Parts: sequence; structure tokens; C-alpha cells
Amino acid sequence: MFGRSRSWVGGGHGKAARSIHSLDHLKYMYHILTKNTTVTDHNRNLLVETIRSITEILIWGDQNDSSVFDFFLEKNMFVFFLNILRQKSGRYVCVQLLQTLNILFENISHETSLYYLLSNNYVNSIIVHKFDFSDEEIMAYYISFLKTLSLKLNNHTVHFFYNEHTNDFALYTEAIKFFNHPESMVRIAVRTITLNVYKVDNQPMLHYIRDKTAVPYFSNLVWFIGSHVIELDNCVQTDEEHRNRGKLSDLVAEHLDHLHYLNDILIINCEFLNDVLTDHLLNRLFLPLYVYSLVNQDKGGERPKISLQVSLYLLSQVFLIIHYAPLVNSLAEVILNGDLSVFSSKVEQDIQKNSAKSSIRCFIKPTETLERSLEINKQKGKKRMQKRPNYKNVGEEDEEERGSEDNQDDLDKSKGTEASSKGVRTSTENEEIEMVIMERCKLSELSISAVTEQNTTDEEKSAAASGSEITNWNRPFLDMVYNALDCPEDDYYALFVLCLLYAMSHNKGKCCYVELTARPGLEETVNLNSHLLIYGVIIAVL
Repeated sequence: MFGRSRSWVGGGHGKAARSIHSLDHLKYMYHILTKNTTVTDHNRNLLVETIRSITEILIWGDQNDSSVFDFFLEKNMFVFFLNILRQKSGRYVCVQLLQTLNILFENISHETSLYYLLSNNYVNSIIVHKFDFSDEEIMAYYISFLKTLSLKLNNHTVHFFYNEHTNDFALYTEAIKFFNHPESMVRIAVRTITLNVYKVDNQPMLHYIRDKTAVPYFSNLVWFIGSHVIELDNCVQTDEEHRNRGKLSDLVAEHLDHLHYLNDILIINCEFLNDVLTDHLLNRLFLPLYVYSLVNQDKGGERPKISLQVSLYLLSQVFLIIHYAPLVNSLAEVILNGDLSVFSSKVEQDIQKNSAKSSIRCFIKPTETLERSLEINKQKGKKRMQKRPNYKNVGEEDEEERGSEDNQDDLDKSKGTEASSKGVRTSTENEEIEMVIMERCKLSELSISAVTEQNTTDEEKSAAASGSEITNWNRPFLDMVYNALDCPEDDYYALFVLCLLYAMSHNKGKCCYVELTARPGLEETVNLNSHLLIYGVIIAVL
């Protein structure tokens, strides 16, 4: 599929083979293109071979003769490639053109030659061209072409792909549209492209990704991963006789690939991207689907659930693979010290009121597809640019808005200063009165408690302490851990719990330092490590 023709670079011998790698031969190829501007059945093969020959000469010129690229740029030869594509000349021409472009960019080594090819925005026009992606071969070469381009990204070349004035980044936005493609190789290529983009330390570009694409991409990605988890759980539940072991193995491998991809994003350590991703993972996937399923095995209700053993296994994989401290610490805190109030409607309402950026702790499908969200954001950007087609005026409206906000803030501050100056004396007097009252109350409380303490026996004190512990204990997820380790019937769930505890204790994100309070009936409050020491030994023996 990706094979090259025999006449490719270095494929010939003798004078005839060497003569085609020259500026004169490139001029001859240019002459053929000018005489065949329209693709027909008669000249289709000729045009394909001409494009191949031009690519050979460009790769040769990159290493041997810089005048080749000077001529290529002078005659604007890239526009011929684009015109051939726009004529809808059939899959054969599209496949051959994408193949040659991919090989061309793979073999270009000098930055100057790369700049020549990327100038005039023709590459971005090819990226946004409407190919027939139902054709597997076109899809394969297209995504391979995007991946090759992403490998060329750095602080210098990113400006050829990301337009800061129009807020457009076709290489990235077109690639992520295929994040849930049925073909696994396409999905893997998309992950590679996104990671190559995130690694470029260009702040305007990263801010564009955060503001325009992070929420729709991560929300749809989390939904895709969660849907995959539910499919995995269904496979476990229905395959009692282990007939679908191959399918189950593939589903598990795919999920582990997802976790490794998420960890790869997080270890790039782009703070504002990590914040958005962590928020979606915790509030849209790990807590509402994985953790919630630890104690709620009733299949009824609106919330989707997975089986206990699958939940425990997936959580252990999360702690083994992902090491981003804010994420694993928050997850461990809920498992060890949390209760069901994190899923209550009141908490969800408070989250919505306090922060518009916070997500509801529920595994729900995004209201819009990723492609639709990207299109809406693109249209918003175009509307802003309509009033000022000249790039010189970019940012005028934002400056005016900021100016009006600053003026309003100044007015509020001035009003607040006047009010505070008038009320300084009154507030100071009130504070003094309150302090006197509080001191008197403390003295009276101390005296009452001293008298009560003298009249209370040691047995009554211990009974009261144990009663208060039992009353205050509300940790259903930790209860599940203790109950599983008690092995009332068999050790099936105990093994999964031990794997989870082992993964938590060995996580590099330091989630093992979350303080774990012993359940009532145990003697003391201990660090998680002291509990897990025995469990680690058991697993090591196993």
C-alpha cells in the first residue's frame, strides 16, 4: 500500500537515471504541468508520473542543489498540485498525490527547503480539502501525511500551520476529528499528532487549543473512552464461558492505550491543558463511572454503572499508568475518605454556581459532536474578523471591552473606598465588642467542660468516643475495601482490591500519602503505607 515505484530516489543507474535529477528536468516537468492544467482520462497517468518526478527532483535538490527549490517557489508549482486535487479527478490521483507529498515531507532535511514548501499556505489548503475518507487508502495516506507534518512542528514552523490572527489551526483541528475512527491505526496516528502539537512550546498556539478546542476534544474523548469501558464490561458480563477472550483482550489493550495516551498528555506538563483534562477525567469518567460503581451495583437508575470487578481492575490500571499528582491524589482521596455526597444533586448545583468551568460529576454524552463544536468556534472567529479584514485592527474590540471593564472596576473600587472610609470606625468598634463576647463565651465553656469532665467516668468517656466515631463514619468506598478484604465468602474481590491498593501505594504521584483513618473498631489512625505494607508482601508472594 505504501510501496514506492521502482524509479524512486536512488532507484536507477547510469547517465539516464542521473539526468532526471536536475534543474533542467524540473523545468521540463513544469512545462508538462502548464500544458495539462485539466485532468482527463488521457493525461491522468502522465500527471501522476510528473508529480512523482517533481518530488524526486525536490528531494534530490534538498541535498544537492538549492536552485531547484528557488525555481519551484518562483513558478509557484505547488498550486498545480492543489488545482489537480480540486478537479475531483478520482481516487487514483488523490492517492498518488498524498503518497508523493508524504514521501516529500518525510525526506526533506533542510529547514530552508521546508520553509519553501510550507510558504503560501498551500499545504493548509490541501489539509482542509474534502477528500473521500470513506476510501480506506485515501484515509490512510491522508492521516499519514498529517502525522508527517506534525513531526516537523517546532517554534519556527508552527507559524506556517497556526494562524494567530484568524485563530485557525487546520493541522490540529482536522486531525482530532478522527479521534474515534473505526480503524485503530488512524486513532493511533491522531494521538501522535496531538502529542506532537502539545509539545511545541508556543503560548499563543497552546492558548488557542485551550480556549477553542480543549473542552470539546477532551469531553468527546472522555465519552469515547467511557463508552469503550461499558462495552468492555458488557463483554465480561456476557462471556461466562470465556468464548470471547480474543475480543476481551483487544478491548482491554485498547483501554490501556487510552490511559497511556492520557498520561502522555499529562507528563508534557502544560498546566492549563492538564487542568482541563484532569477536570474532565475526574468529573466525567473516573468518579461517576469507575468509583460510583464500587458501591452501587443496582443496575436500575439513571447513572450508568459497570461491574465491581471491572471497576476495581480499571482503577488499578489508572494508578499504575497515570502519575499526574493532582489527578491521582484527588482520586485516591475520594476512594479512601470520600462518600456519596460527591454525586449528590446539591454538590452538582454548588459546582455549577461556584465555577462555570467545573463539570458535573456524571458520565454524560456531550451535547454536540466534536466536529460540530469546532465548526461553531470557527464561525465565531469569522464573525469577529468580518468588521476588520485588515489584520492591523485585530484586537480592537477586545481592547475596548477590556477598557470598559477596567473603567467599571475603577468605579467599583472608588465606591468601595468611600464606603470603607466611612465605616472604619463602626467596624472597629463592632470587632472589639465581638472579641469581648467571644472571650467570655470561651471562659464559660471551659468552666462547664471542666465540671462535666470531673463528673464523667473513664468507661463513659470511651463509650462516648466510640459512639461519635461510628456516627461520623461515612466512607462507603473504603467500607467496600475493608469488606472485600474480610473475604466473607471467597477471595475473588479481595484479589482485585489488593491489586488496587498495591497500585495506589506504588503510584509516583504520591497518592500513598493520603491520610487514611481507620474504621471504627480499629485502634489508631495510620498512614496508608502502614496498611499496604502487608498487602504488598502478599502480592509479592503471589
